[in-house]
Amino acid sequence: MKKIFSLLFVLFVASATFAQENEASLFERVAKMEKKQDWFNLYLNMQGSFDATFNYGGENGFNQGKFYMRQFRIEATGHVTDWLWYRWRQRLNRHNNGNEMIDNLPESIDYAAICVRFNKNFSLFAGKQGVAYGGFEYDANPIDIYQYSNMIDYMNNFMTGVTLTYDINPNQQLAFQILDSRNKSQSDTYGINLEESRLPLVYTLNWNANMCDNKWQTRYSASVMEEVKGKYMYYLALGNQFNFSEKCNMYFDIMSSLEQLDRKGMITNMTGGKSAYNSHNAYNTLYNSFVAKVNYRFLPKWNFFAKGMYDMASVFESEGALSKGNYSSTISYIGGIEYYPMTESNLHFFLAFIGQTHLFTDRAKTYGNSDYSTQRLSLGFIYKLPMF
Repeated sequence: MKKIFSLLFVLFVASATFAQENEASLFERVAKMEKKQDWFNLYLNMQGSFDATFNYGGENGFNQGKFYMRQFRIEATGHVTDWLWYRWRQRLNRHNNGNEMIDNLPESIDYAAICVRFNKNFSLFAGKQGVAYGGFEYDANPIDIYQYSNMIDYMNNFMTGVTLTYDINPNQQLAFQILDSRNKSQSDTYGINLEESRLPLVYTLNWNANMCDNKWQTRYSASVMEEVKGKYMYYLALGNQFNFSEKCNMYFDIMSSLEQLDRKGMITNMTGGKSAYNSHNAYNTLYNSFVAKVNYRFLPKWNFFAKGMYDMASVFESEGALSKGNYSSTISYIGGIEYYPMTESNLHFFLAFIGQTHLFTDRAKTYGNSDYSTQRLSLGFIYKLPMF
């Protein structure tokens, strides 16, 4: 296995040395002409790799080796006028299931929206879009994430609605957002035997700032969502990024989700799960997540990164058979190296190690849960390829 990874790494780096220093779109390369307009820009967002996976707990050791396209999204953006622009992005490697969609859009679509700028301070973004949650892990392009925290992995991140944005000054921005609180019908999301809300919406207030000469950046948000009638979710995210120098930066995200009905579903899955004949069996759940990542550009084209995550799942108030207390903790650790062959492009090759350890308390173990760990060694590439 070591020989395979060594050979693939050499091939990747060797091919990168032929890359040009200046990037143009594929259309420009083929047509040998420069694109002048900005009303249509087309990209392919890709993250592909060869993965070797390992399991510990139950069956131990090497599990599988395979080539895998983890992210593959097509995206189009453009400015129609100086006050109107649009964005569309769709995941090509996610199927569109046959469930009823509350917004009449498939789940594979991340963005299908337009932005109207009223003046230099106010703008309105309308259509399907990312929920304006805070945090730098959440805010990153998905192709740049090797492994999400449990919090983001189990969230629904793209909904339909409107966002009103107010630019306080060039360094501070406020956004207020109202979106649908789910993509699918209530029965598909939560199960049956629950009274449906007449306004299944999520409300989010978001504050973004660059302070101390861009050495400290923030992505903060507070959200409230009515899940079903009389049951709410409260979500808080505090994202901080520190730019120590041109070579080194780090971010630290704190996320907390208090759910009167188990929206994430992690406690539900641990304690019996959801069937076609009942609703979620977990109420009063609390999820907390802490994420830290450091980047160090030790050479102009080489970057070292390390990331750690800690997730907790608990019940904050006893109800029925579920007692108050912690049920599980997940410790995630990621490290690796990236090579950027072109100065004007985000194309990079990577070698990354991703590990997760899942620990269950005695409360969760009474439902048949056991501790286990997973590990992955990935060698691949990330590229936002300009097609037009």
